[in-house]
Amino acid sequence: MPRDGLSGPERVAGTEIDRINRLFSDAFTDRYQRDGLAGVRVPLLNPAIWRFAIAAAGDGALVWRDGSGAIAAFNMVHCSGAEGWMGPLAVRPDRQGMGLGQAIVREGIRRLEGAGARVIGLETMPRTVDNIGFYSRLGFRPGHLTVSVTRALDEPGTRSGARFPVGSWQGLMARCAELTESLAPGVDFSRELHLTREHELGGLTVVPETGLASGFALWHTAPLAEGRPGDEARVLKLAARDAETFRVLIAAVERDAARAGARQVSVRCQTAYGSAYEILLASGYAVHWTDLRMTLSGKQEVPAKNGGVVFSNWEI
Repeated sequence: MPRDGLSGPERVAGTEIDRINRLFSDAFTDRYQRDGLAGVRVPLLNPAIWRFAIAAAGDGALVWRDGSGAIAAFNMVHCSGAEGWMGPLAVRPDRQGMGLGQAIVREGIRRLEGAGARVIGLETMPRTVDNIGFYSRLGFRPGHLTVSVTRALDEPGTRSGARFPVGSWQGLMARCAELTESLAPGVDFSRELHLTREHELGGLTVVPETGLASGFALWHTAPLAEGRPGDEARVLKLAARDAETFRVLIAAVERDAARAGARQVSVRCQTAYGSAYEILLASGYAVHWTDLRMTLSGKQEVPAKNGGVVFSNWEI
């Protein structure tokens, strides 16, 4: 799409993580400063997290370049089966206001529709009316909040336990996929499970560990920001048969995370699941951050079936 010397999209090269990381930090810092948060500087992310995000997006890890070949924008476009979402995405500050933001979002929509996604969404900061208006003009509609909640673990992490249940890995993934399919038909987190294990970023908690899974949670302990300690377990994907299983699962995640060396657990709770939010608050979790979940008109999320709970993090 030549426009003022711009070209793209093309798949990002693995050697360009540092450039994407810098653009991400600069763009989001600029956004916060325009929102009046002058003292905020968004840190560079852990390169391991970028490698995971790029691998998870696959052919949807897209960049656009300026006339000199430098990256002007990027969009990580993900498909978890029938669930499609975008994030992170950013335009270099000096290239904003030229229509490039619209182009990268429209390309993401086009690819997700072509892949047959029944859900197409993203998350943005609820205080940023410019962002909400921007995405609304492109057909997205606001839904519920994703509330990040955290809890310090009662006992310090020991780094003494296995991060994945014993037994056949293929069998374990099959049980997790079967549970997800029963609650959210078409949604599949197998790629994220496989890449987390391959890149050694975290672990998987399953309830129970044998037989048919009634709940599972995929979590990362690799530090999100570059240079930070890896002492937090962040739940990325989660499925539970019902509210009581969710309660048991969260307690099991805390035990597994402590064994892996974490001192804190963070859950990005989709507030469409009110009972799950209540359980987290009653378990001592405190609100840390909020994001607004937006979905393309006609491509909205459908709550999990039969009282189940499915959390899918649309950020990295």
